Amino acid sequence: MILACQNISKAFGDEKIIQHASFHLEENEKAAIVGINGAGKTTLLKMLVGEYEPEEGTVTFAKGKTFGYLAQIQEVDGDAGIYEEVLKEKADIIRMEEKLKAMEDQMSEVPQEKLEKFMEDYHKLHDSFEAANGYAYRSEVTGIIKGLGFQEKDFQKKMSELSGGQKTRVCLCKLLVSKPDLIILDEPTNHLDIESIAWLENYLLNYKGAVLIVSHDRYFLDKIVTKVIEVAARQVSVYDGNYTAYAKKSRDRREALLKQYYNQQQEIKHQEEVIEKLKSFNREKSIRRAESREKALEKIERLEKPAEENAEMRLALTPRITSGNDVLRVECLSKSFDTQQLFSKVDFELKRGERVALIGANGTGKTTMLKIINGLIEADGGTVTTGANVQIGYYDQEYHVLHSEKTIFEEISDTYPELNNTQIRNVLAAFLFTGEEVFKQISSLSGGEKGRVSLAKLMLSNANFLILDEPTNHLDIISEEILEEALNSYSGTVFFVSHDRYFINRTATRILCLDRHSLVNYLGNYDYYLEKKAELTPQGEDLDSREKKTKAADKKADWARQKEEAARKRKLENELQRTERQIAEKEAVLKEIDAEMMKPDVATNSAKLNELSIKKEKGSKELEILYQAWEELADQI
Repeated sequence: MILACQNISKAFGDEKIIQHASFHLEENEKAAIVGINGAGKTTLLKMLVGEYEPEEGTVTFAKGKTFGYLAQIQEVDGDAGIYEEVLKEKADIIRMEEKLKAMEDQMSEVPQEKLEKFMEDYHKLHDSFEAANGYAYRSEVTGIIKGLGFQEKDFQKKMSELSGGQKTRVCLCKLLVSKPDLIILDEPTNHLDIESIAWLENYLLNYKGAVLIVSHDRYFLDKIVTKVIEVAARQVSVYDGNYTAYAKKSRDRREALLKQYYNQQQEIKHQEEVIEKLKSFNREKSIRRAESREKALEKIERLEKPAEENAEMRLALTPRITSGNDVLRVECLSKSFDTQQLFSKVDFELKRGERVALIGANGTGKTTMLKIINGLIEADGGTVTTGANVQIGYYDQEYHVLHSEKTIFEEISDTYPELNNTQIRNVLAAFLFTGEEVFKQISSLSGGEKGRVSLAKLMLSNANFLILDEPTNHLDIISEEILEEALNSYSGTVFFVSHDRYFINRTATRILCLDRHSLVNYLGNYDYYLEKKAELTPQGEDLDSREKKTKAADKKADWARQKEEAARKRKLENELQRTERQIAEKEAVLKEIDAEMMKPDVATNSAKLNELSIKKEKGSKELEILYQAWEELADQI
């Protein structure tokens, strides 16, 4: 065991954050801490690393074990370049290397009588250097820096010149290079692109030590962890398995607790009704029995109703009008900034009802492409054409659609002046803003709160084409699931950028990958994209050689096959809808026959009844065939 927490509690003033939490972590175990925003996950981490002192209970690390902690926001400044800064974590090995070199330089000058002892010291130091991976430490540092998304041209960039996200990535590099016995990470994927997240997954999965992660990235957690520590309603619960296993167990547990609560409430109500009835008899014996029941009822340990986090948050996305089938056509689109080419001569189309994810490494131009489509910046070349009756709703990860000087209430009322005060308050309540909270200034809100205000504006827009830039950033897992459900039931078209692979997997019907200035189309979700990408990437080949071997004709053929498959699916869906209409029509005819047979003048007319019975029997058989056809079509789709 590397870490043990026994009965730890923490409060800030009168607000209790964590109460009587107990769990442990074994050596080499990979675990996650999950919970809604504000549940106390970061507070729990800070107690583990000693930044906060628990008010009761103990946190114990195994003797002689080390840990490294990456907070959500890390600051590191100075004139050192990225490579130099990360290399500082190998100071012990560098000192050994320098001492070995110095000893090698002195070797020829050592007197004969001291040579044996000198060589013994040299070999000991050499063995320690070799055991510490001394001959490969520089390539190890380079591999970690590149793995976390930096290119070799970035290695000399000074720390003082980096953005906050880049500094956090450098701190993550330093932590991985230092190789502690326990790695503790708070939202490590926030500043990583999909390729870097996949690299980090693989690194942590094979790490010869323990890992404890706070993250909203469910795909990331599914790949790595074998234990989940849930923080909810000040309590801590432990589940074995990855995130998906936890989600099912947690849901089953909450449903079981809810059932127990309602059963107890039903029993309490029953007892209270019996007591009231006994007292109404106004007999001494009955009153004594009522009092006896009252005493028994007082002794019952009342169960608290299990909290359904964010259950009040409601998100219904409903287009005001239906767009045409052709929603967006992008032709020959190009964009550069200074000398940096983002993308060139990009072509793609979006059809009504599609949910398309745009993915790619950081800096490839995904957000820029969304802004061009939304008319916020101009392209260098090419055209963007929206179809008939297309109304765009835009969700911006930087929240430029919000006005920092306004209150939440003003943000909604100024954008939608047709709404009255009650309607505005009802909308904001659906996004968990109640009472005086609606008068908070936008500039004072957290990232998660700004995200909820943006979602509220999006819901009110009644748009039929949603353009979303990192919509799950700053949302907790429950809110992400609410957004997923809303998008999956949305009848309009969605085009979004996200690095949340679980979210992409749950919502996308197609993926466009922006790679090497051009787009590659994948007709499916994220798992399908990975599968197809693996097929197109033979083992051992680098990207350059693959691109040389990939023929334009092959790409066109693959695109043609995917278009053919999409057309086949649309044809089946149209056939399914046609069959549904036929079923409704046939059912209506059969109802009319039943109504006709119930009429008094028909009920006594055997000839007419016989005619209607034959017609009904025939119609019922036809309806049964339609039911079967519908079922087969649904299976095919």
